[in-house]
Amino acid sequence: MEKIFQKLSLTSATLVFVLLVGIFITLYSAAKPAIDEFGLHFIVNPDWNKEVVIDAPTQTTPPETGMADTMQDDDAIADEDDMILDEDEMMLDDEDNVETKTIYGGLVPIVGTLLTTIIALAFALPIAMGIAVFLAEIAPKNISYVVGIAIELLAAIPSIIFGMWGLYYFAPIVADIVGGYQVSLLTAGLVLGVMILPFMAAITRDSMNTTPAVLKESAYALGATKFEVIKDIIFPYSKVGIIGSIILALGRALGETMAVAFLIGSIFVLPKAINDPTISIPVAMANNFGEASGLGESALFYLALILFIISFAVISLAKFYFLKKAK
Repeated sequence: MEKIFQKLSLTSATLVFVLLVGIFITLYSAAKPAIDEFGLHFIVNPDWNKEVVIDAPTQTTPPETGMADTMQDDDAIADEDDMILDEDEMMLDDEDNVETKTIYGGLVPIVGTLLTTIIALAFALPIAMGIAVFLAEIAPKNISYVVGIAIELLAAIPSIIFGMWGLYYFAPIVADIVGGYQVSLLTAGLVLGVMILPFMAAITRDSMNTTPAVLKESAYALGATKFEVIKDIIFPYSKVGIIGSIILALGRALGETMAVAFLIGSIFVLPKAINDPTISIPVAMANNFGEASGLGESALFYLALILFIISFAVISLAKFYFLKKAK
């Protein structure tokens, strides 16, 4: 029985790794046409679905000599009316000879994804820490229990509900205070911060509750204030759980689609201000995937691959550097 349990555990752990590698291979194979076409310039190119003219080399015929020169001299004496071409026909011929191609760049959605995540974390982190400290150390037990349930219920609300609430009620308030557009980078980031806040608050509260009572009582016996106990005892003891909550919230923020799609504006334009509309990688994929084909579809898979790499790199950095440093 024990061997069966070990094999099942090993299979479960291996399955996670296989899924991770399989997702990467699938994304890379689908994105390969766009990678071959645009290369790494795709990451810094702000243009999406833009047609550009291909500069075709002009072909020149070598000059003829001898009898051909005499014939050309004779032709030069001919009527001017026979040598004049209709202007409209010339323009039509020029348009027919112009070759274009469609180019795609991922800079705008990449910037939109990173900025909305930074805004969300900057907004949610201090509020989540305050909620966790209040519930774990300051609030009475009955209030802590009720507020804790409310926080957990907030985490269970579907993202589309947050998007509708943000679009019809929160966005006008933000626009009145800050100015600019109602759908913007700032509005999307703030609503995204509200969405990740309960995850951070709940996990941080549970981590703070694991602090041994003897450590807190010893600090109080030495004359420490509640603020000093929280700062010098509880936070250092629970810092691993706090960093873990930030990592979980970061992963949720990077991949959020529906709520951000309601609020970010969904236009491929680099934002010049925090209250300008733009687009993120998940929103670009959700809005364009249904009608994309060929190179455009491959470019969307390229965006998905970039999002996968960004998420993996950021979370791995936080996991292996900050958690190791915290321990």
